[in-house]
Amino acid sequence: MTHILVFVDIFVDSPRMDEVVTTLSNIPNVVELYEVTGEFDIVSLVSAKDIEEFRSLLKDKIMKIRGVKSTVSSVVLFAHNGPYAAFSRPQP
Repeated sequence: MTHILVFVDIFVDSPRMDEVVTTLSNIPNVVELYEVTGEFDIVSLVSAKDIEEFRSLLKDKIMKIRGVKSTVSSVVLFAHNGPYAAFSRPQP
C-alpha cells in the first residue's frame, strides 16, 4: 500500500499552544510532532494514504483546531534515511 508523508509546519496562537499540541497528538495520522523554535511553532510529520486523504486531514482537522493560525506543507518526495525511509524504497 502506498502512503505519502508530509511535513506540516504550523503557526499557533501562543496562548493555545498546549491545546493545539494535545489535539494534534490525538490525530492518528500525525506520526511525529515537535514544538520548535524558529519560523514555525510546531513541526509535524503526517502520513496519509494519498493526497486526497491528506487534503481532507489538513482542511477538516488540522486547520479547524482552535489556535492554529496557518500551515505550510511539504510533501516528502524521497526519504533517504530515518524511520520512514522504507516508504521511499521500492517494494518487491
